[in-house]
Amino acid sequence: MNMNMLSEKVKAVINKIDFSGNVLVKRNNDFIQQYSNGFANCTHSILNNEDTRFGIASGCKIFTAVAICQLIEKGQLSFASKLSDILNIPFPRFDEEITIHHLLTHTAGIPDYFDEEVMEEFADLWVNQPMYLMRNGRDFLPLFQNEPMKLKVGERFHYNNAGYILLGLVVELVSGKGFDKYVIENIFKRAHMEQSGYFELDALPSNTALGYIDEENGEWKSNIYSVPVKGGADGGAFVTAEDMHRFWQALMKFELLSETMTKQLLTPYINTDNDYDRYYGYGVWIDKKEDSISKYHVMGYDPGVSFHSAYYPESGLISVVCSNKSEGAFDVFKEIENI
Repeated sequence: MNMNMLSEKVKAVINKIDFSGNVLVKRNNDFIQQYSNGFANCTHSILNNEDTRFGIASGCKIFTAVAICQLIEKGQLSFASKLSDILNIPFPRFDEEITIHHLLTHTAGIPDYFDEEVMEEFADLWVNQPMYLMRNGRDFLPLFQNEPMKLKVGERFHYNNAGYILLGLVVELVSGKGFDKYVIENIFKRAHMEQSGYFELDALPSNTALGYIDEENGEWKSNIYSVPVKGGADGGAFVTAEDMHRFWQALMKFELLSETMTKQLLTPYINTDNDYDRYYGYGVWIDKKEDSISKYHVMGYDPGVSFHSAYYPESGLISVVCSNKSEGAFDVFKEIENI
């Protein structure tokens, strides 16, 4: 495999920002661009390669949305199902009219454990709450379950990680399986994403990139004390670039959901920015251009993680940019779009 299959313009951006990660662009199964750069393990000088697994932070909210839609297809749930009727967990200050649809579209109005509208540093969460104890969805409940509503139900889009934590708990209750096990069995295996999973930072499998945070003094540190030890329904899965490509293919070929349900997942339900033609479906961002959809995309940012991936319906192109640094994926992703 030619790992130098990359345009000079994209390569220039990679060199300028010292990008660490993998780039993959394919149309159907034809390689358009592919490139690996930087170290998966800086201490031991282990290079990233085409099969390196990367954390994708919130980029995996779409997996949670697909899981919910699968359960709805089976008749075990509906988009109108109320959170208060499903989970036997006390949320004393939550509105009882919150539905699965509200949680999927970030319109439930609930408080978030990490509110991106008021907080900047995700790592600050773990000063008083040890990150090594955060291994499943229930571990996050004390961070938000007793807080008041931030907004009225359905009032507006408010990007919300806690909402997806709750969706993960719904998946567990309805399916009778742990969230990660459900996703691996019903999404990853069906999409042939053989290298992907929800790995623990203190038990990472081989060929998995460690996340790195650049310090102001020019040095770096790993992200092991800056993110939860294990990801879940709101983010934190690990994938290879090729596995993410396989996910988009399986989704768009209706191998994960029926055609009708896939269209529901990909419907632009709520405008996310009044100044931009960007919408949110179920676990996926949707950009419009002149009343037609120009791309479906997912993204994720955590300390030591940056990720962007998109499917472009007009061309059939799929792009994936994974990085094991806090920044970089967006710059490379935009340059790919420019060309």
